[in-house]
Amino acid sequence: MNTDDHEELRRRLSSPAKTDHEIAAEWRVSLATLRRWRTKLGIPEPGEGTTAPQRVSTTVEAGLTTRRDGRIKRDCPRCSGALAQPDPADAYAYLLGLYLGDGCISPVGDPRKEVWAMRIACANAWPGLINLCVEAVRAVRPANKVRIIRKTGCVEVNSHSKHWPCLFPQHGAGRKHERAITLTGWQKEIVDRYTQEFVRGLIHSDGCRFVNRVRRPLKDGDRWYEYPRYNFTNVSLDIQRLFTDALDRLGIAWKQMNATDISVARREAVARLDEFVGAKY
Repeated sequence: MNTDDHEELRRRLSSPAKTDHEIAAEWRVSLATLRRWRTKLGIPEPGEGTTAPQRVSTTVEAGLTTRRDGRIKRDCPRCSGALAQPDPADAYAYLLGLYLGDGCISPVGDPRKEVWAMRIACANAWPGLINLCVEAVRAVRPANKVRIIRKTGCVEVNSHSKHWPCLFPQHGAGRKHERAITLTGWQKEIVDRYTQEFVRGLIHSDGCRFVNRVRRPLKDGDRWYEYPRYNFTNVSLDIQRLFTDALDRLGIAWKQMNATDISVARREAVARLDEFVGAKY
């Protein structure tokens, strides 16, 4: 970058006329690179010694603003400066469970725009669960459109936002079971408060409730016993541990069946899960 470029960049960063996102797009660099340039040039971000551009006309509620064109925008609670928790937290806990089970986050569109797609696979057999997933995504990011993409045997609940990696820091390269999956401090606080919603999301994605049939050979013939049970299946040991730790907090007995499956079969434990999970529909 020559001297003239430095001066032009300094002028643009010092002006409140455009946001960092717009400047980064014009200069064809990432937002992180632009912010590093800000630091090197000693130019504070809008709101830190400079006047921020007045692009928003009316505040609706905490974290929600109305643009001049009437569209609703929700600021990201994690990267807006406040470092707040996602709201509503109960919907976030449920969506976190769905994401850890059958979700992924991947880049979409022009890489310079830094837009990400949240993709959650839902089986066609459970339309009620598809609706719950859509509602959870819409609750966490109400300003972003939620799409249902039809696929063979399932649908993909899809939503685009710049902030999915901020909200789900478990995002990373590779499959979940091939890398460490841990919750951040603020996520642990949410999961501790909304443990039932978190467990419900995990079971709705990678679990099931079914009737187990057991045959007992007796002298006068075979006798069959039936009882309901829950199974949770995930290859990631870290996600299994998140599930069982949550069950422990709820006082629900569980058993490790094999390397990937966890069973809840005791009558009182099944009854407890039935209170807030139940059969898929």
